[in-house]
Amino acid sequence: MSEHLYLLSIGLFFGTILLVFGIRAFSAIQQAKVRDASDTAYRQIAEKAVASASENTTALSSIQATLADVRTRLTAIEKVLKEVE
Repeated sequence: MSEHLYLLSIGLFFGTILLVFGIRAFSAIQQAKVRDASDTAYRQIAEKAVASASENTTALSSIQATLADVRTRLTAIEKVLKEVE
């Protein structure tokens, strides 16, 4: 067997092994990037959910205060109507 053919076949063998490991490393890097982007998106969604929950809590407390005021007024109106009867 000629020396060039021998070196070429060994080079192709080791080159294939290096190429496979290189592709696997590239794939792992790309998966990590996608996972990081996904985690960032989930984090943003969670922050928006917390902000919405805070806004809802503020609105609910405002509604409860208004309802308490309406109840107080209604009680006063009922009292006046009972006195008129």
